Amino acid sequence: MKDQIESIWMLAREYGEIAGAGGVKDVVAQLSKALARGGKRQVQVILPCYGFISPSALGFSLLADPLRPDQPLTYEVAMNYVGQERVERVRVWHRVQDRVQLHLLEGERFLEKGGVYTYTRQEQQRESWKTQGAGHYDYFAMNILLQKAALDLLILLGERPQIIHCHDGHTAVTPALMRECSGYRHYFRSTAAVVTIHNAGVGYHQEVSDLPFVQAITGLPWRVVRGSCLDHSFDPFIAAGSYASLSTVSDNYARELQESDHDYLTGWLGHRLRDRGVAISGITNGIDPSGFDPRFPDRAGIAAAYDLTDDTDDLSGKRVCKRELLQVLVEPAEPDDDSRVGFLTHDEEAPLFTFIGRLSDQKGVDVLVDAMRLFLAGPNPARFVCFGSGGEREESALAAVAQHPDYHGRVCFLRGFDPQLANRIYAAGDFFVIPSRYEPCGLTDYIAQLFGNLPVVHHVGGLVKVIDGETGFAYQDNTPEQCVEALFRALKTYGQRPLLRQMQKNAVDKIYRHHTWAEVKKDYLSLYRETRSQLLRQSRR
Repeated sequence: MKDQIESIWMLAREYGEIAGAGGVKDVVAQLSKALARGGKRQVQVILPCYGFISPSALGFSLLADPLRPDQPLTYEVAMNYVGQERVERVRVWHRVQDRVQLHLLEGERFLEKGGVYTYTRQEQQRESWKTQGAGHYDYFAMNILLQKAALDLLILLGERPQIIHCHDGHTAVTPALMRECSGYRHYFRSTAAVVTIHNAGVGYHQEVSDLPFVQAITGLPWRVVRGSCLDHSFDPFIAAGSYASLSTVSDNYARELQESDHDYLTGWLGHRLRDRGVAISGITNGIDPSGFDPRFPDRAGIAAAYDLTDDTDDLSGKRVCKRELLQVLVEPAEPDDDSRVGFLTHDEEAPLFTFIGRLSDQKGVDVLVDAMRLFLAGPNPARFVCFGSGGEREESALAAVAQHPDYHGRVCFLRGFDPQLANRIYAAGDFFVIPSRYEPCGLTDYIAQLFGNLPVVHHVGGLVKVIDGETGFAYQDNTPEQCVEALFRALKTYGQRPLLRQMQKNAVDKIYRHHTWAEVKKDYLSLYRETRSQLLRQSRR
């Protein structure tokens, strides 16, 4: 009989609608919910309580001290700097949602942040040195506070989980802390760790070049700090490789990291791990289709219902969704409204190309901008709506296209992010452009497909799950010219309604057959069992 995994704790910097900046929030929340639905399995999640979170408004209450139930649990976490012994005080908010126990760690370092990973426009307006889109200056201390406070909480609660699942570089030091710091080593000797790399790109490792600072704040032995370097910086993923199972969020991304030259985009992280004998397994992310099901417009937050799985549905509801969005975007924005640049003429028959995502170099915004200029230079009826926020350079580039006189009425840029508006755009759109330079998995292609918005993707990483000509459109080299060629193929298909309709149906069918969390969680449970069995075998030696 297979070992049963019944106790799982997740550590992450984002979760669902509580705190999010990218696809990690969806993966952590949906995987946790899927695992919690299985019998007696207990799933608990720990994340920071940022300044933009109101715990009581979200139904959280302060966790009681096990020894003094009439008082909230408050404790100090060792956070030493070089030559300075320090502690930071933490208290814990708790609630149960979808059978998942959620814990928010409240500390001054988290409360002063207006964004999950980067400074916001409002923070820059208050303090000019906090540049919008730039990462927090104390990012590593934030990460270590989360991880140490999480391990301390488990000890205070008397919890010894079978698995601690750490998400991304922000929590990847945890396995080393569990095995190398005397305060944790014995307590967690039967707890196994899994680290999932959601993004291995340069700039996403959470690495630190100040090694004395790393040693002081983590308390790790010098041999571990020095032995966990990549290009002379302490790298949490390298540190995790000796103490945890490593996974990433698609089969193809795992191969790219350890078997191809695409790994140069990570600073050769995958190859360094491979050279150390550390394999990275690939488990392609799933999705919970229920929140993106156009058959239930109230739940999805869209204007009308339509059924992509029904051959008899003429998708008139999807046309209503397009009409509703165009009515909002048909007029130019007010002069003092910086959330919208440009407008779209009300032409329901014109194909609507869409983009939703974090505005960064990784997402290929520069390729998108140049491709739009080339594509719209010719006589075609296409319209574009782009929605997202991020770097000032990327936002300015999209705004410049939307403001250009040559594209009046054809390009609209919506600055910011709101999940309800995102769903309205997904439902209104005909094609969804994803020109990412690299993409570990991608969730936006799933969401677009569920709404009948066929993706046009750079065929890299997890985006290879989009099958060219069957469930979307793909191109190989991420140049504006190749992107435009794929856009024209999509435009041609728009005029072939039976083919378009079949592709929409194919895409939805494939998601329900292969990519729901009910299916994907089986692979994670297998990884958990294998990881824990390996730990127990080692402990018997």
